Amino acid sequence: MNRSLLALVSVVGSLLFAGCGGPKAGDDCDGGGFVCQEAVLALECRSGTWREVPCRGPLGCRESDDAVRCDTSGNDAGDACASSAEGRGLCRRDGKAVLECRQGVLVETASCASCVVQNSEVTCQP
Repeated sequence: MNRSLLALVSVVGSLLFAGCGGPKAGDDCDGGGFVCQEAVLALECRSGTWREVPCRGPLGCRESDDAVRCDTSGNDAGDACASSAEGRGLCRRDGKAVLECRQGVLVETASCASCVVQNSEVTCQP
């Protein structure tokens, strides 16, 4: 079997695994990575365990170009956040506060009259 066919079989097998009885929150995992479990829920392999990360934004959870995209723009304080989001902020759904990913959880860090995200930068107007 040539390498490109073997790679294709591996990719198709991975997609089938993710879509049909794939990992569940709390299951063991190796390394890192993400899969979409539902339209509004991703799973992240973090510290050897699959962990739920909500994707409450309008784009939800989607897989494209060998990547998982999770729209967290509608997430709330207390929701889990991805390791790749550590230290990053977003605006609370109502635009009146900043949420920051700290140790895997979104925490409200500031209240404001207006919160805006532009070019990945969060601006909070008092």
